[in-house]
Order: sequence, then C-alpha cells, then structure tokens
Amino acid sequence: MALHRLMSITMGVPNVAETAAYYGEFGLVPEGDGWFAARDVGRQLRVVPAATRRLVEVRVGADSPDDVAAAASRLRRLGVVGRLDGDTLTAYDAATGVRAVLEVVPRLVEGSVSGTAYNGPGRVERVGARAPGIVRTGRVRPRRLGHAVVGSPDFEATTAFFRDGLGFSASDYIKGSGAFLRCSTDHHNVLVLAAPVAFLHHSSWLVDDIDEIGRGAAAMLEDHPERHVWGLGRHLAGSNFFWYLKDPAGNFTEYYSDMDCIVDDASWTPEVLEGARSLFAWGPPPPPSFLAPEDLAGLMIGTHGSG
Repeated sequence: MALHRLMSITMGVPNVAETAAYYGEFGLVPEGDGWFAARDVGRQLRVVPAATRRLVEVRVGADSPDDVAAAASRLRRLGVVGRLDGDTLTAYDAATGVRAVLEVVPRLVEGSVSGTAYNGPGRVERVGARAPGIVRTGRVRPRRLGHAVVGSPDFEATTAFFRDGLGFSASDYIKGSGAFLRCSTDHHNVLVLAAPVAFLHHSSWLVDDIDEIGRGAAAMLEDHPERHVWGLGRHLAGSNFFWYLKDPAGNFTEYYSDMDCIVDDASWTPEVLEGARSLFAWGPPPPPSFLAPEDLAGLMIGTHGSG
C-alpha cells in the first residue's frame, strides 16, 4: 500500500477550552497551541474553533511523490481538484467538508511492547505476582491515534473520495451505511457512516491492552459518570476491545486494543456486515445515542444556519 499511516486529525468544536481539558484528562499531552500529543507518535490531535462539532482535517502519510501524484490523478477522475504543493496533496471531500492532506513522510517504526502476561487454562505466564492491571498506578496514556469516524450525508461520495481517490483500502462494510477503510495495516483508519449531516462521530486511541482500556475509562468516569457511552466490549469489524466515552462537545472517544492487522491485502476479504453483527461480538448493546447522537438535529440546524 502506498499510504502507510494516519498521522493526525483536526476536530472543530464550539467549546475549545472545555473540550481541550477533556483530552488532557483522556491522556493526551497538550502542547499549548491546540495540538495534543500521543505517547509514541507526538502531535496527533488538534482542537480548533468551529460553529458545530466536525472533523476538519485528516493527514495521511504516503511513501513517495509518485504516490501523492497518483492520488491527485485519481481524485481528478472523480471530479475532485486537489492542490499539489511539492510532496503534499490537499483535497476536500465535498459532502463532509473534510480536508485531506497526503504528504510524503517516513514510515512509522513502532517500538515493541512486551505482551501482558495473562494466565489461562494450561497456560501460566504469570507466577507469584499480581496481574499487571492491578499494580499499574500511572495515568493511562494512549500510544497513538487509531482511527476517526465521520458521518456523511453522501455516503457513497465520501467513501469514493477516501477509497477510490486518496487510495485507502476497504476492510469491511456495513450494508448500505458504513465503510471501514485503512491507510495502514490497522483494520481501519477511517470509518465513513451514512448520516443526515456531516459530523465527527468518534476518534479512537490505542492503548496496550484490555486493562488499560478499563483503567482509562474508570479514571475518566470517576468524577464524571455522564461521560460513559458504551463498553466494555469487543467489536466484530476490527475485532478490537473498546470502551466509548463522550467529550464536552458531544464527540465520542474510544480507548481500544487488539485491533486486526492486515499486512497483505490479498490475504483479507472484506465482508458486508448486517445488523448487530456489524457492531459488536460481545458486550452490552449499544445505546440509541451511539447510533444516532442526540445532538444530530441541532447539528443539522447549525450547519444549515452557518451556510
């Protein structure tokens, strides 16, 4: 794959200060200029003012100038005119207003992390010691950004923009309403959802294991139980463990671990998933507000009003 990673996202919110404070609590490190850094990768989230909450930008790493030029050519065939500036391509998805930036950057070499020692039937990996999740005391720090989920009023056009234009690969689909797309070996880096209005549904952040998901969510909920949205559970698409919370602007945030990894495109066959099977393998059922956020009507009014 010519694309190799999701570098960062920019989210727009009406309440920047309040939302920024939330992401500091979530475990990202504020850098004082609207940017937040993940533990292993650095600056991966920027929070900027906007009339309604939305995904403003995604930045994606590409291998070579030829790969960037090829994406520009594919976009032109879709009727999207991008701007080439050296090794960087900037293009906008008309349906959502999302700005996509492709730039030539080195591939990310992630440091290896020793596996968590979990005991099981006939498999004793931890002897004479308490489980790591019990003895950890520090704040949970997400290692890197995993994916962003964007609602689009033109699902087919937005899916084509990322897949057929920018060059993302399809991993799975939710019949008629969702496309799991990847620009790395992660199962998905962007999920496009059919929606009545463009908005940011959630951002997802990688942590070491299921214990870090639980510790992170527990700390975020200790004084703010209203932040809870959905979890703990395991998805089917992507297979990852998850727990969703809600930031003060209404965007969902996900701690996740154990995502499917697709190294060879030929070895993976996308499925078209339907119903509850597309959402989770086990865990509590998703609340209605996860499927249709409570502020969608207000977002539609705000978007129309700001146009």
